[in-house]
Amino acid sequence: MHKKTDRSLGLSTLEDISALILQSHDLDETLSNIVALVAERASSDVCSLYLLDDDAITLRLRATQGLDPASVGTVSLKIGEGLTGQVAKEQRILALEEPQNHPHYRYFAETKEEQFHTFVGIPLFDRSLTVGVLVVQTREPRSFTDEELSTLTTIAFQVASIVVNARLLDTIDYKQFLGEPKPPIGPEEHEKSPSGQLQTVLRGKIAYPGVVTGRANLIDQQLGFADIFDEKDVDTDVELKKLDEALRKTRIQTLFLEKKVADRLTQEDAAIFHTHLMILEDRGFIERIHDCIEEEHSAPYALKKVIGGYLEAFAKMDDAYLRERAADMEDIGRRLLANLVGQETEGLHLTHAGILVAKRLLPSDMAILDHELIRGMVIESNEANSHSVIMAKALGIPALIGVKGAVSQIVPDSELILDANAGTIYLNPSDSILDEYFRLEHDRIQEKERLDKLRDVPAKTRDGQRILLRANIGLVSDITIARRNGAEGVGLYRTEFPYMARSNFPGREDQYQLYKRVIEEFDGAPVTIRTLDIGGDKALPYFTPPHEDNPFMGWRSVRVSLDNREIFQTQIESILMAAIHGPIRLLFPMISNIEEIRTCKEIINDAKINLERLDIPFAPDVPIGAMIEVPAAVRLAPHLAKEVDFFALGTNDLVQYLLAADRGNVLVEKYYDPLHPAVLLSLEYLAAVAREHNIDICLCGEMATDPVCLKMLIGIGINQFSISAPYIPRLKEFIGLLDTNEAEQVAQKALTMADGKEIRALLQSSINKLSIS
Repeated sequence: MHKKTDRSLGLSTLEDISALILQSHDLDETLSNIVALVAERASSDVCSLYLLDDDAITLRLRATQGLDPASVGTVSLKIGEGLTGQVAKEQRILALEEPQNHPHYRYFAETKEEQFHTFVGIPLFDRSLTVGVLVVQTREPRSFTDEELSTLTTIAFQVASIVVNARLLDTIDYKQFLGEPKPPIGPEEHEKSPSGQLQTVLRGKIAYPGVVTGRANLIDQQLGFADIFDEKDVDTDVELKKLDEALRKTRIQTLFLEKKVADRLTQEDAAIFHTHLMILEDRGFIERIHDCIEEEHSAPYALKKVIGGYLEAFAKMDDAYLRERAADMEDIGRRLLANLVGQETEGLHLTHAGILVAKRLLPSDMAILDHELIRGMVIESNEANSHSVIMAKALGIPALIGVKGAVSQIVPDSELILDANAGTIYLNPSDSILDEYFRLEHDRIQEKERLDKLRDVPAKTRDGQRILLRANIGLVSDITIARRNGAEGVGLYRTEFPYMARSNFPGREDQYQLYKRVIEEFDGAPVTIRTLDIGGDKALPYFTPPHEDNPFMGWRSVRVSLDNREIFQTQIESILMAAIHGPIRLLFPMISNIEEIRTCKEIINDAKINLERLDIPFAPDVPIGAMIEVPAAVRLAPHLAKEVDFFALGTNDLVQYLLAADRGNVLVEKYYDPLHPAVLLSLEYLAAVAREHNIDICLCGEMATDPVCLKMLIGIGINQFSISAPYIPRLKEFIGLLDTNEAEQVAQKALTMADGKEIRALLQSSINKLSIS
């Protein structure tokens, strides 16, 4: 295990701020405690927090340690005004010695800042929006280290999260609380079976495809607010004591759930329960329940009114990100209510394997349920990014969402057919329909058993050519799926997913623990870790890139990382630390020029120097690679090959950039063709460059999951692929039928052709001659 830094501004500061969140219920009190802590740990004379007013253009001093306390609330400036306003405008860190010499410096008589000779300003973000600015100042000129700036940046993201949460709760007017919203129930449909019998069918939106049959596991939470009625003549003191005890129990249970999820998945997956703790400690939330009790309502009824008001307010919000916060409030309310009325909250168990049916699965439900007993999922709520849907996808569980009336119409333990390929659920299906689906399922099981035998068999062509099939992963839960399908390591670990699951950028230690777990789970097989790839279609809730007319060709991927060097170096340090536990390869996305890759190498060197200075063990020689996904990188390949140890071909982006065809745009999707001659000639050229310079080349993308394309790729000399793990067994079987020499001959003929449709026909014809025994 590596040694932690003993510097005063470090990981312990972040941990102490997390503790302050729970100890300080009022926002102003929390901010005051934070600036006092940061000023002490940073050995600075001043730490101040400026927050944006409701007008979205005025920054106001809200907390300070070191400036005149009377200036809090009175000192304000516009975005772009002064050094602090400039930080908010540019959304960049500004670190200066002798700040009075800077052209944007502005003197405020109230704060007496002329005595300070160092200024560090760090912006606070909520997605792409500025929330405020964290300012640190010292009387003596001082240069802050990269590590200190990185820690201050992480603190700024923590503070932004606190501010957003507090303001979100405060914007909801208690007087407008109307009670619990009632979800609409839609009518079922009827279809005729082949025998002419009417068949009840429910329909929903496909969350994850697949077909399963099984008995219904109905999760209709018995304890809900619908059965809570107002009581008259209650003893207010007794009800308040009951509430305080229920809050205490719920906080303990929340800590337990956080630990349980962290043990089974990751700390990032468990972070949602830290948000729950913040709400359970929020003074405004608790006082609203107290106020209702003091009006002589029972504690359960007061909770019902308060939670109902929050849920209704969240439901009316235009922002989908904010609307989804309702699930957290509902989860908290249900567990609090269970403790108020004395019902056991840990009793959510599945008695048998089957198809899980629920109105909504909350984060605590997913923490408690046995995932091995969930064969399929039918969910009434239509939340595509909910905790339950993400889990279903990660585990490969067929699932439908937005199934209206599922809970009211499906009888517990009744036989169901979930056809998540067609978006339908058959209730008590007829014998003829059951027979057909049983036949399909029998065929699927037989195929799975046949393919399972290939799990530990290396992929080889008929003539013995070794082909490496690795997995693309994004979540720790993907590891089990990858290993179950026989992946020979990880060809592409998308690190942005753990970032997306959090409320701020993860620190070095958190990332190290995550990467360490991944590499240890693969037991010596190589893991290729791609650095943060955000922008385009991927945004973080706390760091969304600014609006761009064409974000896919804008500020994204390695460009964002290079402009946020502290965050980038922190990630690289974590990867180097994890590399002592097994073979890691470091991959940089969307490289388009030599300067980018050379700067990345400089940051790797800086990361090594910093880790040596902190006496933290790390692997000094980690192979580095460039992701080839823009046309410029194709033509630069001979030069890039001298700078890196391997190429990773990101064909999903490369094809659409080469052909100017967005594969997600129905108007031009017909132009998106992986077998277009320009694409194939580019890939053949890259394979030749890699051979000439004796470096590895691995193709990462959906192209390799199409057998027609796969044969072409093997024919041009690419023999390493990283794909979605469930495809691996079937592709192993297909690869075993190929002859390398024949594939090369067909590929060479294809490279002389000018039309993608003709190339596909040629390849398909050659595949049709193969036979699967």
